[in-house]
Amino acid sequence: MAILRTCTALACIAAAASARQLPLVADDNYPAYVPLPPSSNISNGTAIDTKKLQADIDIKKLVARAEDLAKIAEASIPEYNHPTRVIGSQGEHVSIDLSMPNSDFHPGHLGTVDYIYSEISKLGDYYNITNQTFPAVSGNVIESRLVIGYDVPKSAEPFSLTPATKRHEPVYGNLHLVPNGGCSASDFPRNMTGQIALIKRGTCSFSDKSANAGRALADAAIIYNNENSTLSGTLGTPLPDHIATIGLSAADAAPYVARLLNSTRKLDAIVYIDATVDEIMTTNVIAQTTAGDPENCVMLGGHSDSVAPGPGINDDGSGTISLIEVATQLTKYDVNNCVRFAWWAAEEEGLLGSDYYATHLSAAENQKIRLFMDYDMMSSPNGVYQIYNATNEENPNGSGELRELYENWYEENGHNYTFITFDGRSDYAGFLTAGIPSGGIATGAEGIKSKKEASIFGGEAGAQYDPCYHQLCDDINNLDLTAWEVNTKLIAHSVATYAKSFDGFPKRTAAISERSLADSKKGTPLFKYKGNELIM
Repeated sequence: MAILRTCTALACIAAAASARQLPLVADDNYPAYVPLPPSSNISNGTAIDTKKLQADIDIKKLVARAEDLAKIAEASIPEYNHPTRVIGSQGEHVSIDLSMPNSDFHPGHLGTVDYIYSEISKLGDYYNITNQTFPAVSGNVIESRLVIGYDVPKSAEPFSLTPATKRHEPVYGNLHLVPNGGCSASDFPRNMTGQIALIKRGTCSFSDKSANAGRALADAAIIYNNENSTLSGTLGTPLPDHIATIGLSAADAAPYVARLLNSTRKLDAIVYIDATVDEIMTTNVIAQTTAGDPENCVMLGGHSDSVAPGPGINDDGSGTISLIEVATQLTKYDVNNCVRFAWWAAEEEGLLGSDYYATHLSAAENQKIRLFMDYDMMSSPNGVYQIYNATNEENPNGSGELRELYENWYEENGHNYTFITFDGRSDYAGFLTAGIPSGGIATGAEGIKSKKEASIFGGEAGAQYDPCYHQLCDDINNLDLTAWEVNTKLIAHSVATYAKSFDGFPKRTAAISERSLADSKKGTPLFKYKGNELIM
């Protein structure tokens, strides 16, 4: 589906803003907008109805939009040598190149933001659209290597957002086994210059461990798993004391730990990481109905970015497109409560966009959001129907009612489902931390489908739910169209239900926020994940 444009990415946005009298405040890359005041005059005369809205969902339209996103990703090939929609791609690091030949689409993440904005702008005054620009961190590991003694451990994997080794060159030194998990400065010698810290996972964040090793002047840090698996994580927000940090599986680390504990013989290692960590400006896109009670908002979101290695057509192109299509079809109806759609930037870098949004809500604006629904990966090709296992006992009051809505819909429509934990893997995390009732559905990422799941849902047992998760092959062919249509209809149902009425749904109270923040106030992270990466 071609999109006809006669203006640049930013000019199109600015023109749309001008046409709707939205005040414009420009920054280096993105304009920001102040929304029009809510209006009760936007009326189509047709009351919101879940059956009708679900019937409006057409898989052909979803696929056509997926083809659009694929073209946007392909337009990044000159910059990355492969398709991608990662933040920092064309237009966020540098000025927009308007000379792309034979393309109706601007490349990369900026092209995705432009596409979302343009598609919602076509819907006229049904929505107010705002951009929320914020600073984000983009990391890229170009090359890495770990050698211990004469061994090259196969499980060695650099942490996301790790700095490079000194001067981007290999560092050599003796391994020092750090006691007590490296969560305190007292666990380290005063001066570790010329040494490499070997630290066990657990108790505190990877960020704390790396920074403590850096303050002790270690040349690099190796963090090994305390569980029987490889270790892939992130250092999170860059700190001045972070040093080059690489992960190691428990099995690979075991013989080295045993030797250091039981022998006086030294053990040397070489760590090499060539990496960059950059701060860029990127943006969330928010669209809210101009009609409906603005004191009681239904909010839902998905993320607009992909990882660097691939185009992200399932992760989370599928959620991005489902939201655009539901927002489009919703314009046929009147809503009683406001509906707020969000497309988050920098999810793949650690939920940065959704966290920024949730943490910058005033107390009054926080209370207006009655619930948040997360829609990330709607069409995994070997997937299952997953519901986040949100209970009112462990999450803000109302999360359990949202879970029941998903359960009831799957059952009424003859679909099996399973539960997955709230572990911080997606953009609901910031809302839970802010005390906002949350939930969502997914179809699975790198997890392995069990034999039981294969017997219930079909597909291949022993294989990933999405075999192309975070890979180049997450393209237009990596979509289960049946699951995508089913889940988009469920998204439509969730919107229609709460846009019509919050009868029976718990009201927001300030006490909810205090309860959800209890652990974080003690300094303990609420989740062990920040997006797709472990943080501790």
